[in-house]
Amino acid sequence: MKEQFITLIHNLQDRICAELEHVDGEAQFQQDKWTREGGGGGITRVIANGRVFEKGGVNTSVVHGELPELIRERFGVEHGFFLAAGISLVIHPISPLVPTVHANYRYFELYEQQGGEAVDAWFGGGADLTPYYLDENDARHFHEQHKKACDAVDTALYTSFKSQCDAYFHNAHRGESRGIGGIFYDYMRPADAETGLTNSQLLELAQRNGQAFIDAYIPIAIKNASLTYTEEQRYWQEIRRGRYVEFNLIHDRGTLFGLRTNGRVESILMSLPPRVRWDYDLQPARGSAEDALIEVLKSPRNWL
Repeated sequence: MKEQFITLIHNLQDRICAELEHVDGEAQFQQDKWTREGGGGGITRVIANGRVFEKGGVNTSVVHGELPELIRERFGVEHGFFLAAGISLVIHPISPLVPTVHANYRYFELYEQQGGEAVDAWFGGGADLTPYYLDENDARHFHEQHKKACDAVDTALYTSFKSQCDAYFHNAHRGESRGIGGIFYDYMRPADAETGLTNSQLLELAQRNGQAFIDAYIPIAIKNASLTYTEEQRYWQEIRRGRYVEFNLIHDRGTLFGLRTNGRVESILMSLPPRVRWDYDLQPARGSAEDALIEVLKSPRNWL
């Protein structure tokens, strides 16, 4: 399974980068291969200062080694060695009318001893959209594509994954969601009593949702990239990017796992936008487009 998943994420990285370069039309991804002290490594690809994308990264990593005690406690496991394979991407467009987007698909194996047989394994992943100005058609389209992908494996999955996404991508200290959601799942084990999915179905789930990211986001980026925006809207984008940074540094499991397992800091913090603002107690005008976004972030919707 690990070999199949590693092949999946590398193929998906190639396809997503090609699609995003086509949308941008100017900038291209720069590749950086790296090795991790302790075992494994990855491929970081970054796009910057383009026609559409201000900063973005599409990263793959396959790392292994001994689990730090802190991570063993967090996972609630006693096994001391791990393998983690995944693809993670965050794209920050220039225009405030093009949403920021995130996706991540990963596979873990745990071992009692290095080089031994896996004693536990699970899948996780998801994708979510963070608009700065709400477009309900875009929100529906993003959710429709991911529901379609989930339904192809099991029609019970999307509703559960959507709820988990709303719960996870939530800045509890702000009382608001990071964006308009999508899907999120974690610790999905084969033949789990709750889902009954096999290893091959869990692999298919990652494959289909990897394609769903392309089908969901690329049309949104193309549609909105040429729209005219104001400096005031750009200012609001940078304010909202501050909330994105807060979530990633305070709550995000992937960021914390990477930093606490001797991960590559540059690749881990690739998710942070280049221009961000924190203004003291800034409140949007009642009834404004900015206020409409905040209302949705405080009360997540069923977009379908």
